[in-house]
Amino acid sequence: MAGGDRGGGGLSVTAEGRLRVYVDDVPHDVWPWALVRDALTWHSEDALAGVRRGELTVVDQSGSPVGLDGQIAEGARLFLRGSAGETPEAGQAGGLPASADPEAEGEASAVADEGLSEEEVRDRIHAMPKTDLHVHLDGSLRPSTIVELADEHGISLPATDPEALGEYMFVKDARNLEDYLARFGVTLSVMQHSEAIERIAYELCEDAAAENVRYMEIRYSPILLTAERLPLPETVEAPLRGMRRAREEFGIDASLIICGIRNMEADVSRDLADLTIAYKNRGVVAFDLAGAEYNYPAKKHKNAFYMVRNANVNATIHAGEAYGPESIHQALHYCGAHRIGHGTRLYEGPDLMQFVNDHRIPLEICLTSNVQTRAVKDFASHPVRLYFDRGLVVSLNTDNRLMSGTTVTKEHLRAWKHLGFTLDEIAELVLNGFRSAFLHHAEKEALLAEVEPEIRRLAAT
Repeated sequence: MAGGDRGGGGLSVTAEGRLRVYVDDVPHDVWPWALVRDALTWHSEDALAGVRRGELTVVDQSGSPVGLDGQIAEGARLFLRGSAGETPEAGQAGGLPASADPEAEGEASAVADEGLSEEEVRDRIHAMPKTDLHVHLDGSLRPSTIVELADEHGISLPATDPEALGEYMFVKDARNLEDYLARFGVTLSVMQHSEAIERIAYELCEDAAAENVRYMEIRYSPILLTAERLPLPETVEAPLRGMRRAREEFGIDASLIICGIRNMEADVSRDLADLTIAYKNRGVVAFDLAGAEYNYPAKKHKNAFYMVRNANVNATIHAGEAYGPESIHQALHYCGAHRIGHGTRLYEGPDLMQFVNDHRIPLEICLTSNVQTRAVKDFASHPVRLYFDRGLVVSLNTDNRLMSGTTVTKEHLRAWKHLGFTLDEIAELVLNGFRSAFLHHAEKEALLAEVEPEIRRLAAT
């Protein structure tokens, strides 16, 4: 596999073709095209943030200053110098500890916008018009709703108190993607009736609208909602009804993305592709492939994607989260995906990353869930900083509001707090969400013209 030994899941990988560099005498194995900023990110989130704030300077062995955009060479030795001669300790990066608890983030270390507190930055991001292009319906329920629906239908739950249930559903102990997905058995158990599905879609839109999400693409697999023999068309009609009600009441626009499941048979994906095509221009905007990635290659489902592309329907595929760039390659070249869900390990394939950049293929980044599933070690290790700096089209999304205990606002705040994104850069991430939406061109241009001035104004410091 192209990535070599990923150890704890961070960016520092050891394999043939990597360069060994040192930051304050701490060794790091980096890819051949890495820049100084990348080495600092591996070393410590505080290091890069300190340089950005002007509190630290990077120098080489001779003591000469080195720029953040300088190219890394084999054996390079970099040193951090501050006004008091102190340097951040290796391993003190922000982000998540080994428990993968997104609530245990520590203090902000990447104060990218001098003079603004974390609360002020949060308020600005909250007020920005935003998108959520990668959010799962069955991963974004309110705990109180789960309890009420379970009581109505006689379903047993791990906890019957909404607060306790919310704590249980919030994933802190996953060893991998499969562990993270295990919680979905609880949510799907209460999603087998039309009224429940409609309510859940409505409430998701309401929650998103409360943080000024203007456009959202909600994904789910209808086949998982048929345990009580609900007809497949009704599994689509029900959420659409909830979304229409939310649009009328809260002014939020939303569309559906139908998902095939990697570990199901290919003919199931073809049936779901047919369903996607049947609802083209009726609320469904794309077809996706979700579920366990490792050992379940996308190319097994290529005929389903051939069908949707032949019908001029959009395609996005979960790839590069639990498997390397080969998974992304299959999503693009076997299945013809127009966007990639996650793409976390794209950096392991430099030629493919260049292709994705050249063809402006958007990446749907989900910071918190990537830490929870151990796709990355912590927030500071996430490659979204690299992708953004290299000009790739990236947006930030929630993935699963319940299991990840997150919002679109929190995802962008974490990029500011742990990855050194400035508010101006946050504005670009937010705008990338609108630019990457599966909307018709004229609709997208009109929406961008409406939201961009407001986003730019809120980003200005």
